[in-house]
Amino acid sequence: MELQVTNSPFNQEQVELLNRLLPNLTDAQRIWLSGYLTALQGATGAVTSGVTPQATLLATNVTAPSKEVTILFGSQTGNSHGLAKKMSKKLEEQGFHVTLSSMGDFKPNGLKNVQNLLIVVSTHGEGEPPDNAIPFYEFLHSKRAPQLESLRFSVLALGDTSYEFYCQTGKDFDKRLEELGGKRLTPRIDCDVDYDEPAAEWMNQVLGSLSEMSTASTIASGASADARSEKESEYSRTNPFQAEVLENLNLNGRGSDRETRHIELSLEGSNLQYEPGDSVGIYPENNPRLVDELIEAMGWRADELVPINKNGDKLPLREALLRHYEITVLTKPLLTQAANFASGNGLKELLESGREQELRTYMDERDLLDLVQDYSLKGVSAGDFVTILRKIPARLYSIASSSKAFPDEVHVTVRTVRYEAHGRDRYGVCSVQLAERVQLGEKLPVYIQQNSNFKLPENQDTPIIMIGPGTGVAPFRAFLGEREEIGAKGKTWLFYGDQHFSTDFLYQIEWQHWLKDGVLTRMDVAFSRDTDKKVYVQHRMLEKSGEFYKWLQEGAVVYVCGDEKKMAHDVHAALLTILQQEGSLSPEEAAEYLTRMQQHKRYQRDVY
Repeated sequence: MELQVTNSPFNQEQVELLNRLLPNLTDAQRIWLSGYLTALQGATGAVTSGVTPQATLLATNVTAPSKEVTILFGSQTGNSHGLAKKMSKKLEEQGFHVTLSSMGDFKPNGLKNVQNLLIVVSTHGEGEPPDNAIPFYEFLHSKRAPQLESLRFSVLALGDTSYEFYCQTGKDFDKRLEELGGKRLTPRIDCDVDYDEPAAEWMNQVLGSLSEMSTASTIASGASADARSEKESEYSRTNPFQAEVLENLNLNGRGSDRETRHIELSLEGSNLQYEPGDSVGIYPENNPRLVDELIEAMGWRADELVPINKNGDKLPLREALLRHYEITVLTKPLLTQAANFASGNGLKELLESGREQELRTYMDERDLLDLVQDYSLKGVSAGDFVTILRKIPARLYSIASSSKAFPDEVHVTVRTVRYEAHGRDRYGVCSVQLAERVQLGEKLPVYIQQNSNFKLPENQDTPIIMIGPGTGVAPFRAFLGEREEIGAKGKTWLFYGDQHFSTDFLYQIEWQHWLKDGVLTRMDVAFSRDTDKKVYVQHRMLEKSGEFYKWLQEGAVVYVCGDEKKMAHDVHAALLTILQQEGSLSPEEAAEYLTRMQQHKRYQRDVY
């Protein structure tokens, strides 16, 4: 609609300016302008006079921006959930109305009614969605997905550059939402294991974009950034608590091929809270031997000051490599940046397209010392080199204690990793530190990682089946300790496995105690090296398939914890077999049955 001087409060010059401007504005610019003028009027208290009905019509024809924002998260360990909650709080403080939901709880058919959508999702395994994201992911990539021309969206993707399919799930969501007609509020941001800074950048970009299209910024926020629950701890992933080591025991017997540490940490004074199913993050230190060998190989000085963050803070090189930088994992981005330090050493050739398999083979089980020696990187200054390293990430361990049974304490079960590869001994960063270099009374930087995807049922009478070989049994010690404290009456069944009964039966006395007292209804064990034929937990499940299926029919919740690459897949296959054999289901019906169990939180996994 073109303005005329006779039907508007503007003079001829103003009308000409407006008629040149308005036809060229995008929808987003018109929305922003409408919100700006409304806010300006509200802020100054001005009352328009002499405005004709036609001018009023021009203003009201601009669609008011929606202050409704939907945040969907897909999370396996809780990182995405935590960031989604943080984003939700920021938006609410700016006057937005936020719907925060796990992808598993969100009804996909409601997507067509969403105008502002934020996706926070991690990538699991080999480029796969987290368990609670699978139904929504499959819906969005199916023919049932609606066209989303009115949708504005943005994606925050979490991943790990040491994996081939880095942030693949987030990339898939970003691409698919665009294919369905959605428009990006802001570009997708991909986060490595050190995700705090890029996640904060994404949040600020999204807030800025939404605020530009909304009048919400003019509304006085009723929430305060400091309005926290009195019980909320000041300690977090970015501000870890220094927890004293109360106990450090080897759970394996003499003669075992394995070493499994039971670590008890004090949380006294931290106000950190956790529930069974949550994890504790421990920030480790690199092995001093590896650090010293790296410094020697590069000809660096251990006391040279180097930067440890973007703020310009510096520490002596040896301390920075011990506590701040990751030096045991090679990633493609790291090799790409390292290749810029030297030419003609073959590293750039290794990174050429078409050699992906060769590159993956090289990076597997090699570390930074291998890289600098294999490609003659000596001569690069320490100050320049550390800028291409990522921060050392915390190690997450399933909590093995109930806070009701052990107030102000948190327990973890950690298997020590030692092996030989490419002619050198290798060490698990955190596990060997705990086994060899941590004494009672020393302190470790820790935080609690909540995991809403691995929780006991609210109804204490619900039967539960727990499958956890090796250290995967840790959260089930927490489950049973909790149920003992609250007096839960529901049936419990534990499947546990390891190598040898005599040396590797972790927490054996506690399981026997709970069996005797009825906290644990039944237990089936599989010790793979005690028989001629290796027997694992999935074999015990199949041996008890009839009883197992009966528990499923009674509404039992199934929990799986442990190795994702092998064990979790074998257990999943055993579940499908049980459903087909005992329930007379087709393979497709059995798969659908398990999908429904996941959707109803009756099949929960904490796998790594």
